[in-house]
Amino acid sequence: MFGLTPEEWTAVGLSLRVATVATLASLVPGLAVAWLLARRRFPGRALLDGLVHLPLILPPVVTGYLLLLAFGRRGLLGAPLAEIGVVLSFRWTGAALACAVMGFPLMVRAMRLSIEAVDRRLEQAAGTLGANPFAVFLTITLPLSLPGCLAGAVLAFAKAMGEFGATITFVSNIPGETQTLPSAIYTLTQVPGGEGPALRLTLISIALSVSALLISEVLATRAGRRLGAG
Repeated sequence: MFGLTPEEWTAVGLSLRVATVATLASLVPGLAVAWLLARRRFPGRALLDGLVHLPLILPPVVTGYLLLLAFGRRGLLGAPLAEIGVVLSFRWTGAALACAVMGFPLMVRAMRLSIEAVDRRLEQAAGTLGANPFAVFLTITLPLSLPGCLAGAVLAFAKAMGEFGATITFVSNIPGETQTLPSAIYTLTQVPGGEGPALRLTLISIALSVSALLISEVLATRAGRRLGAG
């Protein structure tokens, strides 16, 4: 029941790699956008907020198709990237991009709420002492909002682990290259005798997601205790 085939191990490893790369690549942009939405008022702010959350309301297949139009070999951005040897469509890196796009709204929302909860008087006090905005962010805002930022990162990781629609539309379902856990489960449900392996991979997917959430809770709790002690 729990003996994985080499193909299944490949799908598990690829899912972990894709989710990790997607999450790490989103951290800095996510923090920047979350801070911008939480701390600044500017023309087009509502539009930016809408664009960030667009993947949450669009069907994942539509998001994947838009990525294909933009980053495919003949796409607006994909064509110039292909000329310098960077190809995303039908590659695992493209799967990471699709997962990053789908998880980005969850990450930004959690980070934004956490930043908004930080007392602005502390930031203003640091500013009056001569700290520039970047230093205020690094020494005041980020440490105080760290639990929420960690939660946002783990939410994005969990979303990436379970992403299917945008990924299969953008990079297809190529064993060993783009076949992540959800794609492998879908494939197994379409073949005779695939119910057992599909259930096995489903249980593994659940275990990985729950583990990520537990790790997030532990990290957030420790961060909160350190902040309280400080």
